[in-house]
Amino acid sequence: MTNVTILVDVQNVYYTTKHTFGRSFDYNLFWQQATEGRHLVKAIAYAIDRGDEKQRQFQNILRAIGFEVKLKPFIQRADGSAKGDWDVGIAIDGIEYGKDSDVLVLVSGDGDFDILAKTLSGKYQTQVEVYGVEALTAQSLIQASDVFIPIDNKLLLK
Repeated sequence: MTNVTILVDVQNVYYTTKHTFGRSFDYNLFWQQATEGRHLVKAIAYAIDRGDEKQRQFQNILRAIGFEVKLKPFIQRADGSAKGDWDVGIAIDGIEYGKDSDVLVLVSGDGDFDILAKTLSGKYQTQVEVYGVEALTAQSLIQASDVFIPIDNKLLLK
């Protein structure tokens, strides 16, 4: 059986699906598709914690599906800008869990992860599947992945 690790950049998928489709990603349907016929090694959803109740409920839904939820605090800078991304954490976990998996599924359109995809494929022979909103996914990430699955209406909540 194929061993699979799933890593989800929650902020990226939230904003890209909302911007493009005005709808939210269907995590249950995605989970079924990504794990079908595979042995799950690890599934992590990376999110920013703003401390509100609606977000906590969403995080609990992710946990109920089977994700480990990793949170980083939302940081509002004095100049009004905000900070809170998981790029380094996702990359480290991607190597850590991906090197011992047959497939790493990455849900993100962030081009910074092209290096992760190239490293896993080249150094560890791990197949990298990327799910992303096609119009908002970096071409470098699409090209670095072994399989690109566009997030479209089929993977969105009705």
